[in-house]
Amino acid sequence: MSTEKQYVLAVPNFSEGRRKDVIEAVAAPLKDREGVTLVSVEPEHDFNRSVITLIGEPEPLKKALLEMAGKSYELINMEEQQGSHPRIGAQDTIPLFPFKNISLEECTELAESIGKELYNRYEVPVFFSGNNARNEDRKALSFIRKGQYEGLKEVAHTDERKPDIGPAALHPTAGATIVSADTEGLTAYNVFLATEDVSIAKTIAKGVRGPSGGFSTVRAVGIKFPDHSGVVVSMNMFDCSATPLYRAFNFVKQEAARYGIAVTGSELVGPIKLDHVLNCFEYSLGLEGFNKEQILETHLMK
Repeated sequence: MSTEKQYVLAVPNFSEGRRKDVIEAVAAPLKDREGVTLVSVEPEHDFNRSVITLIGEPEPLKKALLEMAGKSYELINMEEQQGSHPRIGAQDTIPLFPFKNISLEECTELAESIGKELYNRYEVPVFFSGNNARNEDRKALSFIRKGQYEGLKEVAHTDERKPDIGPAALHPTAGATIVSADTEGLTAYNVFLATEDVSIAKTIAKGVRGPSGGFSTVRAVGIKFPDHSGVVVSMNMFDCSATPLYRAFNFVKQEAARYGIAVTGSELVGPIKLDHVLNCFEYSLGLEGFNKEQILETHLMK
């Protein structure tokens, strides 16, 4: 039996991106814990959500995530929360991904354990998605989140929309949490357009996202960030190996050119895997025979 330590990547989202004290309180259980490394906390004011990235050994990570969720449930009231990002709960999602020396099957078991403990400890209903989904529809976050918190609480009693764990209803203030395991971590990526016409961003987003004919591993919306000039095509990229960042960027740029609009830049929200950076580097320079071993810093990672 291998004695190598196992590591899981977790990218939980909670429904607060504006109140600094709440954001800090929710993230606090993840800091300075043995076996857990907090990589980043990324509040998004306009979406009114925060994205956390952390890497940890399975059991310490599980304990940290459960405490984090408890703080979200305590401090965020979904009857009052408003934001432009789809959400169904205070602790909206807890997605897990294999990172090192651990299989997808083991991450799936860990997600099951976390989902059951969330309900047992806090009585907040749980939906399982990704590799833990109970049916094909629930593999997609968009299906579970359809109608968001406000709409879901009206139909959570039906067989099609009821939670996988807990009563056929949402928690009156905390809503519900989506727990999942999958092969690849989500990369959040924004591309900015030199126009104030949000309808153009929405049209391009419809073209880029999988359900409406675009890339199967991408979900996208067109929105306006009040504190940023222009509009944005905001993408959740679920597999940057199958659909590299440069491919999504070039598609948005090409579509924007149809309207005579320039792309002014792009933005990563949170961390990204080195391999996903390198495939953009290799493509942009047209490198032949490139090997990751040519990057000096990769030798330190061993």
